[in-house]
Amino acid sequence: MNRIIRVQARPNYVLAVEFDDGVTGELSLADRLFGPMFEPLKDPDYFAKATIDAYGAVCWPNEADVAPDAIYRKIVSPETVS
Repeated sequence: MNRIIRVQARPNYVLAVEFDDGVTGELSLADRLFGPMFEPLKDPDYFAKATIDAYGAVCWPNEADVAPDAIYRKIVSPETVS
């Protein structure tokens, strides 16, 4: 499994990521910020607190996270992942 080694929160709920194999890309989470864990991320200042956990996943202080394998698939094959 590829691990995220760098993440940057960008405007409009976009994450810019770099993986340990050199793959880089951006993923918009704008349409996925719902439910009790992700609702707080609608605050741009809170969204900007994105970090990487010990497993290489993007996470936030409230323990919301996005799996690195899902991000990787979306970046390398955006047309095959919904």
